[in-house]
Amino acid sequence: MTDRAKPLTAADESFVAFMESAWERHLRLAILLTGDRWRGEELLQDSLVKMYERWGKLSRHSDLHAYLRRALANNNTSMWRRRRRENLVADVPDRPSPVEADSGAEVKRALMALPPRQRAVVVLRLYEDLSERRVAETLGCPLGTVKSQYARALEKLRHLVHERNYEQARGIR
Repeated sequence: MTDRAKPLTAADESFVAFMESAWERHLRLAILLTGDRWRGEELLQDSLVKMYERWGKLSRHSDLHAYLRRALANNNTSMWRRRRRENLVADVPDRPSPVEADSGAEVKRALMALPPRQRAVVVLRLYEDLSERRVAETLGCPLGTVKSQYARALEKLRHLVHERNYEQARGIR
């Protein structure tokens, strides 16, 4: 038995090239979808593994980045559903952990309060700058669903920001 690694095939090399070109861009998207760098990295890695398993067919796909965006959104929803069924801690803390007081943390907190589908719509529309039609294609849902989810998400974000500003002004938090 040898310790030599098996040489990369042309398909492997094309996947590695795609992965290297897509990593940073899609990592930012994954972090926004999950709200956490480590879960974002896990989500991106899982999605890329699934892509690699189908790379023979996918490498001929017209827009691999769109495919990966959809995989990230779908896999995030699946991960969220699995986590909802898990109970990982025996003792629930009395208070949430302190969060930084900068505006990025405020936006992240409000974004994380949204359900995963609404968060995906907001991130794809505002961060990825996709049209409503492209978001619908990416998430595999009707255009009307994207529009209603986006409207509900923006309303909830407005409410969360207003509520937080009110609490800060009154010294509640």
